[in-house]
This record gives sequence, C-alpha cells and structure tokens, in this order.
Amino acid sequence: MAELKTRENDASVDDFLAKVADPVRRQECATVRALMERVTGEPARMWGPSIVGFGRYTYRSPATGREGEWMRTGFSPRKGALTLYLMSGFKPLADLMEKLGRYTTGSSCLYLKRLSDVDLKVLEQAVKRSLRAPMGAADASPAKAPKKKAAAKPARATAAAKKKPAPRRAR
Repeated sequence: MAELKTRENDASVDDFLAKVADPVRRQECATVRALMERVTGEPARMWGPSIVGFGRYTYRSPATGREGEWMRTGFSPRKGALTLYLMSGFKPLADLMEKLGRYTTGSSCLYLKRLSDVDLKVLEQAVKRSLRAPMGAADASPAKAPKKKAAAKPARATAAAKKKPAPRRAR
C-alpha cells in the first residue's frame, strides 16, 4: 500500500510563506494563518512541502480501512487560488456558505481567488464550525457558490414589433 506523501514535518512555516511570490497572496496567508491559529489554538505546522496545517487527527478511510494522521484545518497559497482545507466538508456549513462571498469548492477544499472576495467574519465562523464537525466527514456533494440570478428575459416580440420603422427622410 502506498504511503501518504503529505505528512506533518519540521520545515519552517515562516520560510515557506516568505517565499510566496505575490505580495498580496503573502499578506492573505498571514491573515489566514492568524485566523486559524486563533480559532484552533494550535501553532502552524508544515504538511508536505506546500500546506500549512493546524492540529491533527487520526482518520480511517471507509473505502480502504487505512488509518493515517491529517491536519484538522489548513491552507495552501496555490498559484490559482488560496486553498483552505475544511475537513468537515460543506454540508455543515451550508448557511454560512451562502453569506461567505465568491469561492469555489472541492470535497474539503475552499478555493478563494482573493481573500478580499469573502467576508472574514463568516470565514472564521466556517472554520470554527468545521472544527466542531466530525473530522474526515467531508460530503461528496460540496456546496457551490451562489450564482447571480439572471435578469428576466423579455417577452417575445411579435412580428410587427420586430420590424424596424422606415428611416425618416430629411426635407
């Protein structure tokens, strides 16, 4: 059986975050790190080469029966999006997700193009609630960001209304 590559390690979180090229993303990471440290009461630790995690729990895969250690929550400054790991999945967070702002999701991943796209108070509530839910209980059908309602389509015009009026002649 293959061993899990993403494991907690002794690499420096500060050094990793200092290497984030985009200064805006680097500041977002500092904000999320402070939020997660405050909520979890745990120090930031590196998980694999690119994930900053907080706390840990033991999980058992229902599919394989395999056990392992995983972070309770975390984030990664990916190029395309700031990725937050909420191990509860999104069903327990459905009401908060409606208020959060602009995002996309995977089974336990919350993808943010920019941290400024979301309400930080709602994000903090989501992280707190995720930590209270059973760890590893990510649902298979993640929440989706609310879509903007399309404007109502106008009623179909009749054939007479579609005709353009003849241009006026100058006298």
